[in-house]
Amino acid sequence: MLNKKNAALASAHRTLAAERAGLEQLDASLGTAFEAVVEKIAALNGRLIVSGMGKSGHIAAKITATMASTGTPAHYVHPGEASHGDLGMIAKQDIVLALSWSGETAEWANILAYVKRFNIPLIAMTANPDSTLGQAADICLALPKAKEACPNGLAPTTSTTIQLALGDALAIALLERRGFTASDFKAFHPGGNLGASLTTISNIMHTGTALPLVEEQVKMAEALVIMTAKGFGCLGVTKADGQICGIITDGDLRRHMGKDMLDKPASAIMTSNPKTIHANMIAAEALNLMNENKIQSLFICENNIPQGFIHLHDLLRLGVA
Repeated sequence: MLNKKNAALASAHRTLAAERAGLEQLDASLGTAFEAVVEKIAALNGRLIVSGMGKSGHIAAKITATMASTGTPAHYVHPGEASHGDLGMIAKQDIVLALSWSGETAEWANILAYVKRFNIPLIAMTANPDSTLGQAADICLALPKAKEACPNGLAPTTSTTIQLALGDALAIALLERRGFTASDFKAFHPGGNLGASLTTISNIMHTGTALPLVEEQVKMAEALVIMTAKGFGCLGVTKADGQICGIITDGDLRRHMGKDMLDKPASAIMTSNPKTIHANMIAAEALNLMNENKIQSLFICENNIPQGFIHLHDLLRLGVA
């Protein structure tokens, strides 16, 4: 007999298996209706009004937030509250996306009458395309009638997972169609770690006299003084025309340690062809580049001429992780 711990794990595996099967059914069912919905929303001049009742309402609220944060103006309207004044939130230039597993939720009646009266496009997301909602819709996204993970077949589990996944699929398809970039994303996510990760390097890089630079013919005795004064633990090396040609780090110093090192030019100590980035790279990309190459600093260059400098510590202080 299974003990309680093993029984809990077995239950979890059954739940995930059921929801995974539902997602596979959803994937297989996608077709022209999905494409039509993407085209319809992409041409939208107003807002996407997303609505749902009960658990579908919670999913609708999440879809609304995802759409709004990825470039599709969106607003959530509760079907029950719609009958008490919130229908005024739906304008003629909007599109309504209605979520209902059965498609027969009573609270939809007034919204359906309203959208028909003012010729507002209606998209249904339902497992019953022959339902009142499905038949009233201009486009119906028919959901697969997948088995709920709940052993009683009652608690919305697989069904809400399917709704959520389809909402994500719509949001990402629209994002990609618009060419929505990380910089665009940053405009809607200025706070927290995500906002920090999406900050462009141009906003945090060191510039001007703060740059740790020497020309390649400078003797190491002088170069070390500059390297210490700048305080970054490294030094960029440039040609006479200002183009970067190398970098000197603590590791380079250890490898070339000797009694004659101070008399050598910087070009003899440097590591050639250092990694460089552009000023409009986002902080998260810069951190990833540092991690992949096991380095702690990067020069920001334009036409191979240093315009700025960034150290790992700058990214950590910003909150990029």
